[in-house]
Amino acid sequence: MSQFEAPQNQDRQAQKPPRSIAEWVTFSIASLILAGIVGLVCSLWVGKRHHQPPELSVTRSAETRQAAGQFYIPFQVINSGGGTAESVQVIAELTIDGEVAESGEQQVDFLSGGETQDGAFIFTRDPQQGELIIRVASYKLP
Repeated sequence: MSQFEAPQNQDRQAQKPPRSIAEWVTFSIASLILAGIVGLVCSLWVGKRHHQPPELSVTRSAETRQAAGQFYIPFQVINSGGGTAESVQVIAELTIDGEVAESGEQQVDFLSGGETQDGAFIFTRDPQQGELIIRVASYKLP
């Protein structure tokens, strides 16, 4: 019987029909989708935005709030660049009659590209009595 089994296996392999058009179309579509995903991942990884340095700015995000004799000055730090910034130092200075009446400092630990961080300075003097300047003073690269 073993003499008859071997030719039958060879006949089955020889009789295997060629791939149908539907199989080739399905294979082609799957290959295109896979190539598209790989291309997208590569373009994001190599993209220009990833290699740009951080671009930091700070804005007042809401109106000053007064509570318990203190003035809360909300702000927002924005990294509109592509790189990540660590230890972002934000400084606020309230100048009244040409002299710095109060100042404050905040430290944002980590700010990735496109990220925003909210915070608030707390002063005992009314910021409307003078000039309030809020700025980013420094940062370091990771």
